[in-house]
Amino acid sequence: MKTVLTIAGSDSIGGAGIQADIKTISACGCYAMSVITSVTAQNTMEVKGIHDIPPEFVVSQLEAVFDDIFPDAVKIGMLSNAEIICAIADFLKSKNARNIVADTVMVSTSGCRLLQEDAVSALVQKIFPVACVITPNVPEAEILSGISIKKPDDMLAAAKIISDKFNGSVLVKGGHLEDTAADLLYTDKGYEWFESRRIDNPNTHGTGCTLSSAIAANLAKGKGIKDSVSEAKDYVTGAIADGLNLGRGRGPLNHMYNPGGKNEL
Repeated sequence: MKTVLTIAGSDSIGGAGIQADIKTISACGCYAMSVITSVTAQNTMEVKGIHDIPPEFVVSQLEAVFDDIFPDAVKIGMLSNAEIICAIADFLKSKNARNIVADTVMVSTSGCRLLQEDAVSALVQKIFPVACVITPNVPEAEILSGISIKKPDDMLAAAKIISDKFNGSVLVKGGHLEDTAADLLYTDKGYEWFESRRIDNPNTHGTGCTLSSAIAANLAKGKGIKDSVSEAKDYVTGAIADGLNLGRGRGPLNHMYNPGGKNEL
């Protein structure tokens, strides 16, 4: 069984963060391991509080994992401050970790900022260079590229700017645009659109976490970046379309809507 390490924050409602990652990695047929960077008090309506784990203890968690079960892929999620970002990046680089997927978690679905202002530059300078793909949504891509994104052509321009900054692949998620739910994968070999129908379901808590974890699981199984993204997007679409309705705000996806499914065990 292939192994995937998720490095992210904990979500007490279970729909995003570490909890969503573990469910997704398991549903995709891989063994999930975790390093917790922050503990949040949140539900489907709001983030009530964030408690960051000290950087030295984050590194202790990393050492415990890598000393025993070296991961076939790594997913990086919520990293709220520059100290944690630098500690994780330096560790992963020292271990030559592979198949790193960085989900640029900056703002929660409920609108709470999860990344401190001074951490954005650290994310770009330290995490992006060790990642093989990053997965910003439209608001995050606007921050990273410095341009406004209103239409697909803007997504393409932003993806090129971001990719040039760290010389890696970028998946810009188009769910925030009104006219499309298409995602754009930009690599050194060109770009490709991944179209999907827009599902009438407001319950999208943890969608980004889920997508990036599924991509990491597919990379761990030896799939290329294009196939990894395509299959991950299909998985997320199915999890949203299942229609799970929990909570009083934007509820979570049903990560186990088709356990096993077409995924390889």
